[in-house]
Amino acid sequence: GRMTLVAMATEPELQWVPLWVPLWVRVRWAAVLVLLLSSAVLLLLPLSALQNQGQALLGGISFLAGRLSPGGVPGLPAQSTELSVPSRGLELLVLKGKASPEVKWEARAALNQALEMKRQGKREKAHKLFLYALKMDPDYVDALNEFGIFSEEEKDILQADYLYSKALTISPHNEKALSNRGRTLPLVEEIDQRYFSIIDSKVKKVMAIPKGNSALRRVMEESYYHHIYHTVAIEGNTLTLSEIRHILETRYAVPGKSLVEQNEVLGVDAALKYVNATLASRIGSITIADILELHRRVLGYADPVEAGRFRATQVFVGHHVPPHPRDVEQQMRELVQWLNSEDALALHPVELAALAHYKLVYIHPFVDGNGRTARLLLNLILLQAGYPPVTVRKEQRAEYYHVLEAANEGDVRPFIRFVAKCTETTLDALLIATTEHAVALPEAGPASAACKHTKHTIPVKT
Repeated sequence: GRMTLVAMATEPELQWVPLWVPLWVRVRWAAVLVLLLSSAVLLLLPLSALQNQGQALLGGISFLAGRLSPGGVPGLPAQSTELSVPSRGLELLVLKGKASPEVKWEARAALNQALEMKRQGKREKAHKLFLYALKMDPDYVDALNEFGIFSEEEKDILQADYLYSKALTISPHNEKALSNRGRTLPLVEEIDQRYFSIIDSKVKKVMAIPKGNSALRRVMEESYYHHIYHTVAIEGNTLTLSEIRHILETRYAVPGKSLVEQNEVLGVDAALKYVNATLASRIGSITIADILELHRRVLGYADPVEAGRFRATQVFVGHHVPPHPRDVEQQMRELVQWLNSEDALALHPVELAALAHYKLVYIHPFVDGNGRTARLLLNLILLQAGYPPVTVRKEQRAEYYHVLEAANEGDVRPFIRFVAKCTETTLDALLIATTEHAVALPEAGPASAACKHTKHTIPVKT
């Protein structure tokens, strides 16, 4: 039966129907039934009782987390900042929790089958089986090592290095992973630097575009609306590009649409104007006050009470538990101190901007607006370094959150490469839009290319 399940990973057309039901399956179904009955009882409770129970549960979890961690709340995880990132099947490799013994058995069987398929030269089936083994058990170190070797043979050095890095995150002293990573890391570092050099050469070309170029002026104006559209849409805002343009040009509300969503647009608009008018050209260090001022504008229309102030409550973000409220201010001081340190300023601007974004969302200092504020901080750093700002498109939302989650697991490099990719896309768009045959920016939508941006600042519509 289990070998049949493994086979199904590579032969999806096969159907497996058990002729008997083992005891553990019946026990599992009984547990599901009890859970459903318990849920039905909860539905009969008053709403206030449910809220009280939920708050008590979250409070208990927060208390235990604070007690169990050696200094209360752990700091930022140690991270490598080389710009290497995997390329295929990575959604399977973010750690989700410990696998059960049955699932671990299935993963071992899949790995053995993968190695056999590899020996027989059936590499496509082997690839599927490696992925299946890691889907069953994402922290299976042997599978990570073997899939890394397989990836090296396929000339995918970036993915191989990522797999070895993931294995070392789980088992830091694993000799095979250490040996494998020692082989791939120098190659990855060379690839990283070559990619940064490509970005730098494109920045020089963009900087050479005359400021009076009519196509540049047009793309600057259009990029402003695109930037706001995507940065609010990635958070779930449903306003269209044309509706956002209407709000910003007329300052009138769109009938029938959420006022909260429209106020979010006004907030990002105010924050972008503040970046352009004050921070982008200012000489000096970025301060906590600067970040608070950004947030005060981001949330100023939608939630003026929480705007510009650190959170006073514990929050939970997916699998990540941000620091306790009492530790937020100290961690923000440490972030700003690092941001202005010699070590940070020695990094490539794209790398520095990406790390600053990640560290801010890791701390999650605000009740709401953390993502928008982090993206503004990222672009502020790029602008101060002479780079164009970048936009994370709403179509990239899944990849964006995936690489952030991978960073929470200990490897921030995929997120750095994601930001680098967005930067290169922006540069390419600017160079194409300012050529002789360029007509206009594509509309914001699934089929369009990445959102276009400006040369020096996110343009402000006056």
